[in-house]
Amino acid sequence: MPSAAHCKAALLTGLGLYGANAARTVFITHRNSIARLFWSLLEDRKSHPIESRAVTRLARLPTFAIALPTPRDGMPPKPTLKCDRLMEIRAAFLACGSLAAGAHGYHLEFVLPDRELAERLVWMLRSTGRAPKRTVRKRREVLYYKDFEAIVDVLTIIGAFGAVLHLEDVRALRETKNRIHRLVNTEVANLERAAAAAAAQRRVIEYLENACGLGELSPPLREIAELRLAYPDESLAELGARCNPPIAKPTVSSRLSALSRLAARLRTGRAS
Repeated sequence: MPSAAHCKAALLTGLGLYGANAARTVFITHRNSIARLFWSLLEDRKSHPIESRAVTRLARLPTFAIALPTPRDGMPPKPTLKCDRLMEIRAAFLACGSLAAGAHGYHLEFVLPDRELAERLVWMLRSTGRAPKRTVRKRREVLYYKDFEAIVDVLTIIGAFGAVLHLEDVRALRETKNRIHRLVNTEVANLERAAAAAAAQRRVIEYLENACGLGELSPPLREIAELRLAYPDESLAELGARCNPPIAKPTVSSRLSALSRLAARLRTGRAS
């Protein structure tokens, strides 16, 4: 609740503007807390009780209605004070705004009943330096943001700090999950490449064994060939550790490449 009387008046006016029914005589909301906020801002509360309406087939949420102190006739003048403009944006968010952080990204929107009210809210938001995007959905004007930083800015300036903290938690959790997925996918891809390379190396060695026998190879090449056949699932570093004496991974790769070149020459010679 704002402390200044003019800010309270701006909040009340904003709620009446953006939450009024089509006849502009009743404030309508589906949230009891917003209904109680509007009611607490009224001067004559006894004459404007909160009415609870039955749930309908179209509006499946409970509906709360409060008669406006004075039915709106025309558009009131725009606030001149910055704090009053922020109060009106806050009222618009409470009356016709929504925030989502789904699988397709972040989305803050205001759904307005007519163009005149949309133009007014666009002006309010632009005055804060955060112009919204605009579209029409089911004959209603929709102002929206999809950029995370812009959404956080708008929520911050209207005082929705709890929503900002929740949104930051959602983003942190989502980024952590995405990072884990990327690491897992990278590891899986590396394992698949290593398995495919090992299978190709075994096929080369089996060809050499059938073509000329591994005994005809030099001792270093024979050693690495026998180790690859004996340990088909091990990495190059693990094969190098089994050599006597142990050798580094680049040396293992070099010896396996030499075996591949030898097999290619033998295939070429047999083909010719």
